[in-house]
Amino acid sequence: MNNDLRAICKDIRCDIMTCIGHLGVGHIGGCLSIVELLAVLYYEEMNIDPANPKMEGRDRFVCSKGHAGPAVYATLANRGYFPKSELLTLNRGGTHLPSHCDMNLTTGIDMTTGSLGQGFSCAVGVALGSKLEKDGATIFALVGDGESQEGQVWEAAMFAASKKLDNLVGFTDYNKLQIDDTVAKVNDIAPLCDKWAAFGWNVIDVVDGNDVDEVLAAVRKAKSFRGSGKPTMVILNTVKGKGVKWIEELGAGNHNTNISEEQAEAAIREIRGED
Repeated sequence: MNNDLRAICKDIRCDIMTCIGHLGVGHIGGCLSIVELLAVLYYEEMNIDPANPKMEGRDRFVCSKGHAGPAVYATLANRGYFPKSELLTLNRGGTHLPSHCDMNLTTGIDMTTGSLGQGFSCAVGVALGSKLEKDGATIFALVGDGESQEGQVWEAAMFAASKKLDNLVGFTDYNKLQIDDTVAKVNDIAPLCDKWAAFGWNVIDVVDGNDVDEVLAAVRKAKSFRGSGKPTMVILNTVKGKGVKWIEELGAGNHNTNISEEQAEAAIREIRGED
């Protein structure tokens, strides 16, 4: 059991609650569901240097579900890319932290994302460029399950397999909810593992995508497929709003939610186990 990573996850969740609570509204559900993945990547598995964020040959992370930007910002701030005080400027005038990821504004962001499906295509392009450069980098890309209804995701998937991009590791935040309802009711993407396998990808199914040990093992297994001639997709079965009971219970209503500073403070106490 990796207690250090669990403590980091609590820090990231608390900072997500702080910055969204300070703003008063945000995409809280899909931010909280990906914390374990971010902790594993940025603290254990990615070849990065916060003191040299443009380092040649670094691993890159593309958050194609760009509305989860606050989760990435909280992780970057905890990792030392910029001061934590900047989190309180989230989505305000003059900020370096817009609601969706922007590589031209935020230190540590490797690709601008937000229009669903496009970020994943960009990640495939980055992986192809890295292959051509032979820089040894691994490109990690996260897509949402609602986002996976976009045809562009599957065009990119087909292209990545045809180009044998085994330096590309994708993740699906399979929390089963999107802005309007459950993913199954809007446009079911199941069976997801079978779909990615049919598109020529290695597939790893993580039963609990909010367990750092399971996520860590999956990322290391995905990296071991380097040389297989196939990209890898890791399906993370997660809980939208993970870590805060009342947010989890909102269901699809937690996609973009009003949150007061008082609610955020109560959520932080819950995350810390102080209630």
